[in-house]
Amino acid sequence: MTRTSTYSYIQLDDHSATPKYQQLANSIIRAVQSGELAKNDVLPSINELSFEFEVSRDTAEKGYKYLKKIGVLGSVPGKGFFIKSASVNQSIRVFLLFNKLSAHKQIIYDSFVKALNDVAFIDFYIYNNDFSLFKKLLSNHQDEYTHFVIIPHFIEGGEKAFEVINTIDKNKLILLDKLVSGVSGQYSAVYDKIYEPRHLRRTRTGFASAE
Repeated sequence: MTRTSTYSYIQLDDHSATPKYQQLANSIIRAVQSGELAKNDVLPSINELSFEFEVSRDTAEKGYKYLKKIGVLGSVPGKGFFIKSASVNQSIRVFLLFNKLSAHKQIIYDSFVKALNDVAFIDFYIYNNDFSLFKKLLSNHQDEYTHFVIIPHFIEGGEKAFEVINTIDKNKLILLDKLVSGVSGQYSAVYDKIYEPRHLRRTRTGFASAE
């Protein structure tokens, strides 16, 4: 087994609402997919992870348990944890962006995780109805994901939201809860009819489209 400097591959984002254990697991999966971590590479112990990233031991252990569940991680008594398989089938990377976390939105998030957690990365962010944070989060992560699932609600500044959303490849975009005036092209959307702007229409394919 080869010992490697795993710490450089692990990134925990305090701005992300994704649980820390999942961020830890996602970081290791990314490193495996990129070739930075290879089969038989040795990983830090649970206690080492806990100390280095200032997370609870339970958080580190939960992250490793998830990696073992999907077959990425193995362990040998007395030798610790290692990369068991470099074959990872998580090619779907979802950027999930909510305006806030209410009881209703918690149900949506839980449904996403239940349906996709074993086959996709799900990084979860909350922008607290703040347009500036909304813009910053999307600008910083444009090239990292295969899908952007967004709930667009703002206290102020939302009239410019379409400019930010239009920078996203429409094949990657899914809007939830409402449509946004000014978003061009065809994209996926799930919303209540009451929030549909008059100049937008639903196409037969179920996509939203600007007329």
